[in-house]
Amino acid sequence: MSIYLDALGTVTPEHTANVYSQIAGRIDSVHYREGQMVHKGEALVDIDPRPFQALLTQAQGTLARDRSLLAQARVNLTRYQEAFSRNKAVSEQQVSDQQATVQQAEGTVQNDEGQVKYDEVQLAYCHITAPFDGRIGLRLVDPGNTVLANNSTALAVITQIDPITVVFSVAEDHLNSVLTQLRGGKTLAVEVYDRTQAKQIASGTLLALDNEVDTTTGTVKFRARFHNPGGTLLFPNQFVNTRLRVDTIDKATQVSTAAIQYNGQQAFVYVVQPNHTAAVRKITVTNAEGSKSAVDGIKPGETIVTSNFDRLRDGAGIMVRGSEGAPGGGRRS
Repeated sequence: MSIYLDALGTVTPEHTANVYSQIAGRIDSVHYREGQMVHKGEALVDIDPRPFQALLTQAQGTLARDRSLLAQARVNLTRYQEAFSRNKAVSEQQVSDQQATVQQAEGTVQNDEGQVKYDEVQLAYCHITAPFDGRIGLRLVDPGNTVLANNSTALAVITQIDPITVVFSVAEDHLNSVLTQLRGGKTLAVEVYDRTQAKQIASGTLLALDNEVDTTTGTVKFRARFHNPGGTLLFPNQFVNTRLRVDTIDKATQVSTAAIQYNGQQAFVYVVQPNHTAAVRKITVTNAEGSKSAVDGIKPGETIVTSNFDRLRDGAGIMVRGSEGAPGGGRRS
């Protein structure tokens, strides 16, 4: 019999991106459709690139000019060094000054190169692409709108739907049993059911757990991962019922949960004796799962009573419905 921990969970994408504009400009085109599946690198929005292209061209021209000046300064430095080494035609001061001029020109060129790279990045921001595979939400902007850099209004929202995760909380009392399995290298299975717990939606594995207990609820958050092809099984922010399989009881003796009675804290069942009398048998319930319970104190094959407890006592004579000699005939298995 499997031992489960039941909890209410929320479907949570592994990645969610609110796509914003990092530059100011007019939107030229919007390439996505509402609810469309997009792939990493696919075009989403284009912003008018002309102002940024002009700035890049200007920076490239400045770089070309300063590179020419640097080349000229290096040639002059070589000439001064050769003249100084041959016949002292120039002074040592002139050579030193020219070396400083070369270094200044090198710094100017380095600054120009940085400006060119910056303008290239700004120009690249005009073409906005999807950061990962996922489903895009409702349309938020239209062509012709003007956007501002780092504005609070997103251009698009993308959620990854395959794989997808479910976050649920487990009472801290069960934390040690889960950690024991994880330390042993076991992969714990998690099943997801609909709100009525009548239909299993998906099955996956435990991915991670939080690093602290929530002191307000006494619970620890867990995250499980599930395959969600096409987003057909689980939907972001959907409420589901989760079942975390912590362990399995081997060779468990199972009885109907309806047969178990309690006298204070002690559990017991009525066992049918061969002479058709009821005998009280104390048992220990080790796990309950639906209509079945795993117990100690009962041998496999023994017959137990599941109804009419108000008319029973220890040693009372009973008739098993459907047994030999009773209405209905034949022995029930």
